[in-house]
Amino acid sequence: MIKVVITGSNGLLGQTLLDLLIPDGKYQIHGFSRGPSRYPVDGFQYHTVDLSDKIQVDAALAAISPNFIINTAAMTHVDVCDSNREACDIINVQMVSWLVEYCKLSNAHLIHLSTDFVFDGKNGPYKETDTTNPISYYGLSKLRSEETILSSKINFTILRTILVYGLVRDMSRTNIVLWVLKSLKTGKPITVVHDQYRMPTNAKSLSEACKLAMEAKRNGIFHISSSRLMSVYQIAVTVAKTFGLNSDLISPISSLELNQPANRPPKTGFYIEKAVKELGFAPKTFEEELLEFKANYDDSTFNL
Repeated sequence: MIKVVITGSNGLLGQTLLDLLIPDGKYQIHGFSRGPSRYPVDGFQYHTVDLSDKIQVDAALAAISPNFIINTAAMTHVDVCDSNREACDIINVQMVSWLVEYCKLSNAHLIHLSTDFVFDGKNGPYKETDTTNPISYYGLSKLRSEETILSSKINFTILRTILVYGLVRDMSRTNIVLWVLKSLKTGKPITVVHDQYRMPTNAKSLSEACKLAMEAKRNGIFHISSSRLMSVYQIAVTVAKTFGLNSDLISPISSLELNQPANRPPKTGFYIEKAVKELGFAPKTFEEELLEFKANYDDSTFNL
């Protein structure tokens, strides 16, 4: 069987990958995260691993000898990365270098998740070959991890993505869609930036891209997202309308007024033709993906 390690298996993408890969039957799956497993279904082997500890990471990988490592683990809270740069570096940069070292020795293929925040947002949407210029420490840390991989000569696939959302059985944090839903369902007014533009990505689509990357064994960088650029305010209004909630509770606000501690790129978005052509990725609009999300949405059965 093909042995796959998923780092960050307790997270949104990690659990979504387990949902996708376990029923396939051809993978022996190992999940790495801190603490007990959040995934309450059999079919994979869970390992409690402190991913900030090189000795633990090395030992766990050596005991498994995986064919693929899907690195979903990262510190992704942009403001926390800015205020706690040492912790950000350990997970987003150093831990990736440990995975690269293992892949050099074992010939394992590394699938690494990266971000649109490697760009400055002045000229989006972006191709994979466009010049990077992060304006936040989070974006810089992810770019440094990309550079570590690119200079290593290992087998790798870097999947850059944007504003990932979704719902799994045991959530550790919220995301844009769940935040809007929870707020509007409880009648809470929210303010949402109108001058930042993104292409939100369903975790299910991203997990399918990870599987396609394993199957294709393509080396390189690929952009993965939905297919239409929208303001974050438009995204929130679309969520409200799709779920029949009161969009009047959503007020637009400028980035300057919101005054977030760390900088955000104003306009990212991706050209995704390369992933379509070389991986067989099938992009959808946010509206299409949100309808699929709604069809499977039942917050009464999930721990939010």
